[in-house]
Amino acid sequence: MGNLVPKTKQEVSSIFEKAREYISNSKSDNTKRAYRADWKDFEQWCLTHGYFPLPAQSQTICLYLTDLAATKKVSTLQRRVAAIGQAHLAAGYTSPTTHISVRSIMSGIRREFGSMQIGKAPLLIEHIRRMINSLSASKAGVRDKAILLLGFSGAFRRSELIHLDVENISFEKEGLIVTLNRSKTDQEGKGQKKGIPYGNFGDTCPVLGLQEWLTVSGITSGAIFRSIDRHGNVSNKRLSGKAVSLVIKRIAKEVGLDPKKFAGHSLRAGLATQASISGATEIEIMNQTGHRSINTLRRYIRDGNLFRQNAAGKVGL
Repeated sequence: MGNLVPKTKQEVSSIFEKAREYISNSKSDNTKRAYRADWKDFEQWCLTHGYFPLPAQSQTICLYLTDLAATKKVSTLQRRVAAIGQAHLAAGYTSPTTHISVRSIMSGIRREFGSMQIGKAPLLIEHIRRMINSLSASKAGVRDKAILLLGFSGAFRRSELIHLDVENISFEKEGLIVTLNRSKTDQEGKGQKKGIPYGNFGDTCPVLGLQEWLTVSGITSGAIFRSIDRHGNVSNKRLSGKAVSLVIKRIAKEVGLDPKKFAGHSLRAGLATQASISGATEIEIMNQTGHRSINTLRRYIRDGNLFRQNAAGKVGL
């Protein structure tokens, strides 16, 4: 301890700024964007109703949550509470969201309105086949086919799909190896590899679908999934997560599905649900989806087992 040299004021300031950077990096970009929007909403509510947003009193947060309870999902309110807490901590205040009154309000809201999360519907294999068969042979059609097949077979999140580079993939004898440098459950960037086997049918094979896209697009490095203009020119700009959702909604509508029920997450949910229906074990599904919690995974596959694991269907009615 005697060898420690006191830091100058400038050095301490530099360390403090680095610490703030590390804290910021502990959250994903999507989470930070959501928190900023949530904080802005709370701040505006406080200004409108004459309360101080920072530091806020626990009573103010209780009134805010009560005001929003009838129009917002429970999951949204829970995220708002988290955002308010993070804003206070970042500003050097104790978070008022931990007060017993705030916890009691949230408990009461959950009891009255329920906390069941209703996500986007899963795209099952029957849907995937219909969607693939509806696509044209244009560059956009080939790209969209690769998005559907790779996103489904790899149970990828939108953010994972759009950040895939050619350098992240390797074509092997058994299929395709995709290396994810970072994902929602791997914010520290340890990396994860997923195997994508060859399909049984050429038109729905994810490996062949990706190879076709890379061939027709001429992409040899960088972003795999990119925007295409109306003349068929492939951009250097990678697709956004919103663009992936719009692609899925558009194709779903073209084959007679309700586009409001489907989005980017439908591919990931679809693989988990379809794999369960087809007899895959939970461990096998988790190995592909990357879920850490088996309870989280079961939210995906519960609907797929409503009729397959049903006592009423085994009593001889």
